[in-house]
Amino acid sequence: MPNTNTHDVFYLPDLGEGLEEAELIEWSIEVGQRVQENDVLAKMETAKALVEVPSPRDGVIAALHGKPGQAIKVGAPLVSYKAEDPAVATEPEPQSAAPAKVPVDPAPEQRDAGTVVGTLGEAPATATNGKPLAAPAVRKLARDLGVEIDHLTGTGIGGRITEQDVRAAAGPSAATVTTSTAPEAAPRRPLATTTPAKSHEGDQRIPFRGVRRTIAEHLRYSVTHAVHFTVMDEADVTDLDVLRRKLVAASNEKISFLPFVASAVCRVLTGQRGALFARLNSTVDDDTQEIVQHAAIHLGIATDTDSGLMVPVIRDAHRMGVLEINRRIAELAQSARDRTLTPAKLSGSTFTISNFGSFAGRFGTPIINYPEAAILAVGRAREGVVARNGMIGVGKLLPLSLSADHRVIDGATAATALAKIIDLLQSPEDLLPAG
Repeated sequence: MPNTNTHDVFYLPDLGEGLEEAELIEWSIEVGQRVQENDVLAKMETAKALVEVPSPRDGVIAALHGKPGQAIKVGAPLVSYKAEDPAVATEPEPQSAAPAKVPVDPAPEQRDAGTVVGTLGEAPATATNGKPLAAPAVRKLARDLGVEIDHLTGTGIGGRITEQDVRAAAGPSAATVTTSTAPEAAPRRPLATTTPAKSHEGDQRIPFRGVRRTIAEHLRYSVTHAVHFTVMDEADVTDLDVLRRKLVAASNEKISFLPFVASAVCRVLTGQRGALFARLNSTVDDDTQEIVQHAAIHLGIATDTDSGLMVPVIRDAHRMGVLEINRRIAELAQSARDRTLTPAKLSGSTFTISNFGSFAGRFGTPIINYPEAAILAVGRAREGVVARNGMIGVGKLLPLSLSADHRVIDGATAATALAKIIDLLQSPEDLLPAG
């Protein structure tokens, strides 16, 4: 293979999500093939979506670095190009090709010139809006060591500030301070009362990769950081079911109870029923040790897919009516199952709803979608005994389970908020626009 220098190597970019690696699903090119700028090189699976990685330049492929199924680290070589023959080239090739745009659609406030592009050769040292790029653990280390991180020049991918950059700025004394960027020691396994089952023929070993691994890590982080508690109750949705059926007939659309629940949540969290409940529409900023109470409601809808649980986001859900929310849920759920969602549509939620009742089950203890402060689980609606005006009858009951972070939300606040959501579901005319 012809010799290649660093400018003939394309390194795997951070695909706009701040992840450390992506799994190679398949190559779209082969060695010896000539490609044009923006031709698809490979399909990669990140923790959230399938992403097509484009070529940053014209050229002939000299080598492919990786096999399908392999996890490739961000910043590791992805493909090498053959050095162009000066006698053949029609124009001199620049030292470094322009950054390739990755086909993702990050929200404007999340755009990051140092992390959403790939590079040929060395990565450019850039920052976003003057704020240096650094992981939360690195920022914490800088605070612990008294280092002004804003004054550092990052040597990591995309100009990120690394742990080594911080320690170098702090001097020799930094060697005595540890940081959470290092792998945590494995917890000591408790003494087992039984011998673990051995593997036998026919057993399967399924590696934690892609979405499944990210789900496991995210849930573990939530459990170990948020102080979970759950309140549960049922809503008498008999009248709501009548209204739902009327809307189905009028709109000719499939409508479940979920968009009504989402609308009721938005009404309560926006403060229309009291500013007290707006605290549930919060996230925790671990870097600054602050609670961020959001004005807008970006509603996460937990969606089960073949690849695992995903949480697409309905932005500004508080501005939408029941039918609009219903359509957005259907669109996002289908995109999640097709793995066509962009990272921007899978991030930035401020409150999440999990509708496990569409499968089975009544009550649950949903795990908070950290760093959010609360999550509402909707169980399976069923017929049950209800009491109205001193009379007993049969009605439709909808189980609801609200989990919250006790560091952010008091138990009384969560319980009262759930009661307000139930009040709205039991007075469905309040969920529809006047007139």
